[in-house]
Amino acid sequence: MGYVNTQVTLKNLRDVLNAKEGNLPEDKIRQATIDVMVDTGASMLVINEKLFQQLGLNSIGESEITLANEAKETCKVTEPLMISWEDRFTPMPALVIKDAQDFLLGVLPLEGMDLIVDTVNQKLVGAHGKKTVYRV
Repeated sequence: MGYVNTQVTLKNLRDVLNAKEGNLPEDKIRQATIDVMVDTGASMLVINEKLFQQLGLNSIGESEITLANEAKETCKVTEPLMISWEDRFTPMPALVIKDAQDFLLGVLPLEGMDLIVDTVNQKLVGAHGKKTVYRV
């Protein structure tokens, strides 16, 4: 299949909500646009400690995870942040792997934004075309 890489924008959700309430100027929302590897073998968004600090996120706990090489590691779980791809978005926590070299976009954020991997063209596409469909 090969690798699929894309860009996503991550925003501190607390900042987004404070801006919507008029308590924070929009230009003060802590955010970053990053390159991610789409990884359908991963469940969540994976970021590193540097980005965790840059976005001003809080940890809501820790979780033991299994890496691709089967090694176990304990990492932080963040408060929800806003993950955006093109015109789609989803609020979701991330896993913080301290020295991660690559950022990973797993299946839960993909599902949250109604996205799938087009393996032929090596890119993300809407699971239901241009229209975002949420299941309830």
